[in-house]
Amino acid sequence: MESDGALPAPHLGGDMQNFNVPPVEGVAGGGTAYGWEHEDIGPSHLTNGTIDPTKVQSADLLHVWCMPSTANVGQQESPRPLEPVALLAARNERESIQIALRPKVSWSTSSGIAGAVQIQSTDLCSSTGERLVVGKSVTLRRVVSILGVPDALVPLDAPVSQINLFPGETSAIWVSVTIPYDQPPGQYEGQIIVTAMKPDAGRSAMPYLSRDEKHQLYKELKSCLDVVEPLDDKPLEEAVNRAKYATSSLRNILLLPTFVECRDDHTSSDAMDEDNIINPSISIKLSVTVWDFTLPLTPSLPAVFGVSETVIEDRFCLQHGSQSWYDTLDRHFEWLLQYRISPFFCRWGERMRVLAYTCPWPADHPKADNYYSDPRLAAYAVPYLPILTCTDTAKDSLRREVEVLKSKSHWKKAYFYLWDEPVNLEQYDTIRNMSSEIRAYAPDARVLTTYYCGPSGAELSSSTFEAFVKVPGILRPHTQIFCTSEWVLGSREDMVKDIVDELQPEYGEEWWTYVCLGPTDPHPNWHLGMRGTQHRAVMWRVWKEGGTGFLYWGANCYEKATVPSAEIRFRRGLPPGDGVLFYPGEVFSSSNEPVASVRLERILSGLQDIEYLKLYSSKYGKEAALSLMERRGVYLGPERYTLDHGPIDLMRADIYQACNFGTRIPFA
Repeated sequence: MESDGALPAPHLGGDMQNFNVPPVEGVAGGGTAYGWEHEDIGPSHLTNGTIDPTKVQSADLLHVWCMPSTANVGQQESPRPLEPVALLAARNERESIQIALRPKVSWSTSSGIAGAVQIQSTDLCSSTGERLVVGKSVTLRRVVSILGVPDALVPLDAPVSQINLFPGETSAIWVSVTIPYDQPPGQYEGQIIVTAMKPDAGRSAMPYLSRDEKHQLYKELKSCLDVVEPLDDKPLEEAVNRAKYATSSLRNILLLPTFVECRDDHTSSDAMDEDNIINPSISIKLSVTVWDFTLPLTPSLPAVFGVSETVIEDRFCLQHGSQSWYDTLDRHFEWLLQYRISPFFCRWGERMRVLAYTCPWPADHPKADNYYSDPRLAAYAVPYLPILTCTDTAKDSLRREVEVLKSKSHWKKAYFYLWDEPVNLEQYDTIRNMSSEIRAYAPDARVLTTYYCGPSGAELSSSTFEAFVKVPGILRPHTQIFCTSEWVLGSREDMVKDIVDELQPEYGEEWWTYVCLGPTDPHPNWHLGMRGTQHRAVMWRVWKEGGTGFLYWGANCYEKATVPSAEIRFRRGLPPGDGVLFYPGEVFSSSNEPVASVRLERILSGLQDIEYLKLYSSKYGKEAALSLMERRGVYLGPERYTLDHGPIDLMRADIYQACNFGTRIPFA
């Protein structure tokens, strides 16, 4: 494929204020900046000429409002009214929202910092005492800009963390609620509390109660009494549930800013008359309705994503095959499974040969069965070792590997990815030869081939597209998964029928798709700076067009580095973000856990949407599901999809109610 034009290799980190950001696809310019407000707080709240945040309502110091997960909350995002947040989620699903913060004035004496804020989150509790626990089910991450675009999600401490705000800039916190597979359905409620802090205050907070906080404390304590007092006459199970609820309520009380110093066993060093104290907190009400159905552990659509082993080896200075190498690959594999992704590790060879494997251990290793049998894995790549060295030893090793895997029930999830995007007859012949070798002792093996054109040198047709459509006839029976580029289709969805009509599903042939480089704006893709619904729409497109799987070439394919904390450089000639969906944790902190991108979270949301649509289709048919998408304006085609988040939630609520799971959703 050809690039849209080479871009200079940008870098991340360092002095971003002096970094000249290149144009990023999908990001509009123009006079959209918002002024620095300099509101008059009043001299009575000044200490040595600076604002004392302990004497001022936090709402007088900063704007706080909420945004959907599909919003790109940039530094110049305009403030909006703060409203309660209500999320809808199934079991085994993750839903996210964003909290935006923008200072109105500066209250810090530190150069370049407007002020510090403390962010506290409580458990989400149901009326029966069940909880969604902060730090496990409820997580907070700070959205960090990459090339001026909000993308990296850096974890924050739970349940209390502190961040700095900068003059004239909007910051965002990404809040995710992950519903466990066995979570009881119901309404769960909690809050996120934002408090303006003195820069040197650490985790301390004011020990005095405002009227609102007193009222909240009264309600929580009264609720505990109402639950606990009548326990004597209740059955044991109900008594236990009521006690759990009371415990959860008390936990939430202790998480109020008032009691932070008590938890740390501190006494306020800034003792002052209570009349001069104003409670500084801004409370965000968060409720989650957990629906009475569960997304399947095994994703309905296999989404196989590449992870470059050479990038990992170089950045983390790992020797191939060492214990540290295995540990690092294992950590990446486990981390990616939470995104409903079936990862494969890959090493690229000459002329687009590729060694792709899901498990780094041999099939007869005890660890291997843990990989292949994991129900979260929808498909796995089997390594074709002769691609590295075509020796008898490598061929014997491959035969042993296949013989072990064939004896397992998970063999139906196996595939071989041998070559990426063949372009001429010689490469097609090589694929046929490798496939013949595999199928000689595994006739039911599946070979996946990606392609975006027909082979050069073959007189297949006078039309480029017709030559592309004829590829299955050349590769049959040596390929079972025909994986085509969405770029080829452009906006011509009518071409899908021509592609699918060439396949023979009765013989196990499948049609998968992929994105790489293209398609470009306004079509769905995962480039940095594209709209949030544009990221999510990649999977809507897969569903509408009828693909049975999806491949992405690389999730960590940034430029080579030899230090874990080295600045990230995107590869030359690729659109920003292409091939990079997560970042090394060491770039942002001392953590070795990967840092997700906003785009990766939106991929998860799109894959979850597919489960909803599949559920609806199972009851009403595929055409009815497509009609629902169009009626709500969610997705009509690669150039016609919603730019707003509202239609997505409405479609999800429609599906839930149509499938008769519980009570009616209030807003739908």
